[in-house]
Amino acid sequence: MFRDKFADNLGISQTRKEQIYLDICKAVTLQDVSYWIQVLFAAGIATLGLVLNSPAVIIGAMLISPLMGGILANGLALAAGDVILAMRALINLIVSCIVAISFAVLLVSLLPFKEMTAEIAARIRPNILDLVVALFSGAVGSVAICKEPTGVATSIPGVAIAVALMPPLCVVGYGIGIAISSDFLKGLQVASGGGLLFFTNLVAITFTAMLVFLALNIDNNQVREKVKEWRENDPESLLMQHFLEKLPAYNRLKKVGGLPGRFLLIFSTIGMISFPLNQSLIQLRKEITLQQQENKIRGAATEIWQTNFANFSNGDPRSYISNISTTYGQNNKLLIQLQVFSSKQYTPEEQQQYIQLLANRLNKVPELLGLKLVEIPTASNELLRKIAEEKTAETAITIAQLQANFLQEIQTSLGSLVLPEPAKLLDYEIITSPIEPLKIRLIYLSDREISKDAQIIIADNIRAKLDYQSAKVSMQRIDANAGFINFANNKATLTVTDTQILDRIGQTLQRQPNLSLEVTINQKLTNSQKILPQRSQIIVEYLKSKWQIAENRINIQIGIENQGNAKLKLIV
Repeated sequence: MFRDKFADNLGISQTRKEQIYLDICKAVTLQDVSYWIQVLFAAGIATLGLVLNSPAVIIGAMLISPLMGGILANGLALAAGDVILAMRALINLIVSCIVAISFAVLLVSLLPFKEMTAEIAARIRPNILDLVVALFSGAVGSVAICKEPTGVATSIPGVAIAVALMPPLCVVGYGIGIAISSDFLKGLQVASGGGLLFFTNLVAITFTAMLVFLALNIDNNQVREKVKEWRENDPESLLMQHFLEKLPAYNRLKKVGGLPGRFLLIFSTIGMISFPLNQSLIQLRKEITLQQQENKIRGAATEIWQTNFANFSNGDPRSYISNISTTYGQNNKLLIQLQVFSSKQYTPEEQQQYIQLLANRLNKVPELLGLKLVEIPTASNELLRKIAEEKTAETAITIAQLQANFLQEIQTSLGSLVLPEPAKLLDYEIITSPIEPLKIRLIYLSDREISKDAQIIIADNIRAKLDYQSAKVSMQRIDANAGFINFANNKATLTVTDTQILDRIGQTLQRQPNLSLEVTINQKLTNSQKILPQRSQIIVEYLKSKWQIAENRINIQIGIENQGNAKLKLIV
């Protein structure tokens, strides 16, 4: 037979086949204490390596390879149609995963820091390429475990299998730990991403292991007889056999569990996981495309500047680029921000010429391009030389102009800031002091808080735009849901509690002129229609008389809820 010749060419004898089958059967026992110690240690090392962002530590967890026996047992059970081995391997793998994830959750809960690292982020967005890698890993590992142990060949299964399983399994534990201790939604996202990668690799490696064992004809009649003799003296196998025989579906399972059925089962599983993996690949492709487009734009912007504007007409250096960034504004307008050190200021005509050249290079109309040029004068700047000659004006120009320029820079940077939905930026406060760093407080309207991770990203973005890494950025939320006013039946009067709510709203409207108040007047079915205008008018008159809120800033609507109240909401 072809399969026997293939096994002979790999140097796998009949005795070796019997040994492989028996070793894999013995590996899925639940009574091996050393195995569970390896699972715990590998999970602990992998979790700490992920949190510390240390590839070397993660590799150490990979080399322990505790899950190898269960994975190969699943592949062998599918190849041989061995229901007893399949159930034992499945139970072993499930318990192993629970132990590893639980230990990872415990470690993450105890750690004082829980920041997302690059090693964790790399394992929460699997794609179809990870499936291909796992297929190769499973094939290499299965062939290596079947060959006679010579030299360093025994290290291949551990690297091939554990590299694809223990780290993402610990990412699941990390995500659950984050969900329990700090951010539920973020933790759930991380755990689901790591779980998908783990399941992808598990299915792929099991599939290739099945193919290898089938190709080697490892479940021939002689091997089956040896395994049958061994099981007659193995308590766990006997217990599983007795349990399965009591199940009504056991005989039907053996009948439909032929080789075509097993192939259909694993192909169906691969097909199901391929859809989300392919979606991730499409998203990754889009991100790479966008990054390539941004690199193209930055490259073109830099090249045009260096060629046409970096030097004087006589070849002497005039400026050099310190920083360049690109953003998209309203109407898909591309904004190029250049920060340059220059010895002579650039005129508006030169800036317009730069936009025209860049638009021609990018095949865009100039109206869809914008330039924000931040010039940092060098010692030979003409303006500085002029100021040096007029020493009497030097102090006033230096302090006032630099402060004005600095505040203008902050205003420009914050003007293009976009907060995550549904938050809307209303205002900001700037606090400067000679002895303390710059403080910026963002005031935003939203019905819920911006997550801590998003606040960190926004603060870092602001510091990067201002090139002021020591700036302190904080956020203050104004709740869009301003409250309710509960009217007595068929009454249009305000209680003390109602006036307190309106006072708070009035203060907010005074401080934030961009805000308006939306009042939804609801009516009980038993109330008169005439009461609705009276209730809305009393709210408008109170805010107008006490807080001088213009009537056009109060939007009255009629609600459909069977409630005798007024719902108050702040809107932009």
